[in-house]
Amino acid sequence: MSAQQPPSADRRAFLKGAGVAAVALPVAAISQPSPAQTPPAAAAIAAQNGPVGFQSLSLEEAAFTEALVDHMWPKDELTASGAELGIAAFIDRQLAGADGQGDRHYLQGPFRKGKPKHGDQLPLTPEQYFKAGVAATDAACRMKFSKPFDKLAPAERESFLQDLAAVRVQGGSIQLGTWFNALVCPLFVQGAFADPIYGGNRDKAGWKLIGYPGLPAVYGQDVERYRGRAHPRSATPQSIQDLS
Repeated sequence: MSAQQPPSADRRAFLKGAGVAAVALPVAAISQPSPAQTPPAAAAIAAQNGPVGFQSLSLEEAAFTEALVDHMWPKDELTASGAELGIAAFIDRQLAGADGQGDRHYLQGPFRKGKPKHGDQLPLTPEQYFKAGVAATDAACRMKFSKPFDKLAPAERESFLQDLAAVRVQGGSIQLGTWFNALVCPLFVQGAFADPIYGGNRDKAGWKLIGYPGLPAVYGQDVERYRGRAHPRSATPQSIQDLS
């Protein structure tokens, strides 16, 4: 983060950039959503969606994941927190689904130790890999701060995640930098900007933030026309459920 910008401004700029890369159509990001695009307050979203049950994550893993996404997408005057937007629920659903269970993944040996740029060479499904990383990350937090990640203060979380992303945290057999950058961060971005039918991006808040009109996917011709500003239809984006 820069010294000139507050953390919330820096992080919002990052989320907008990540969202533009994540959505299916290359509609450009905007500098700030208009009042008509501002998503509902956090309380309204939480009341609308009700409590979330987890299919894959244990209570401890869910606490870690919710604390992580809340820090990476903090609540402010424009959106609810990451957990309230369903990002943790999205991650849980993906881990419990076919891909998380290893469908179409090569899981037969030999699994030799490679170079850091090769990533972890492990006979694990994405679900097993995520859970192993959570356990190793929490262990590293307990060693450094004498408490798990979800109990850290915001400044401690920020410092720890900066070290994690920069591959400065040791995780035993798990390369935690690779785990965080190659598995956790993509899942976070997908949960923030995927179609709400998959559990995240509740009330299409991620789409409204970046000015994305949603479906149907027929806006390719508008990329140049609305580059640098919101699409006219992004105040009421359409999801798969809206068109079903």
